[in-house]
Order: sequence, then C-alpha cells, then structure tokens
Amino acid sequence: MTPARARHRTVRQIFAWPAVIAVLSAAGLLSALLGDGIWDGVSWVVLAVPVALYCGFFRRGT
Repeated sequence: MTPARARHRTVRQIFAWPAVIAVLSAAGLLSALLGDGIWDGVSWVVLAVPVALYCGFFRRGT
C-alpha cells in the first residue's frame, strides 16, 4: 500500500470557503441587529447556512 500523496494548496484555496462563511455570518448578524421585518427573515436564512453546512459535513463524516 502506498501512502496518499499530499495535495499542495495555496492559502487562497485553504481559506476561501471559511472566508465566505465568515462574511455570510457577519451579514446575517448585522441584518438581525440593524433591521426589522424582512431583515429578520434574511438573518434567519443567512445564519442557517453555516449550521446546515456543519450538519451536512458532520453527517457525511468529513
């Protein structure tokens, strides 16, 4: 059995998705704090994205 070859990734490739999740989380928190009405719904949807991603990856076992 040969060991798996390490994949070389750039810093941009490593931190791209965490940065997107951070921006979405910040936008959701700001919309919850600064707005009412439709902004509350936007914040719920946007803040549910990281939770859904976590549940999906946890369920997948990654």
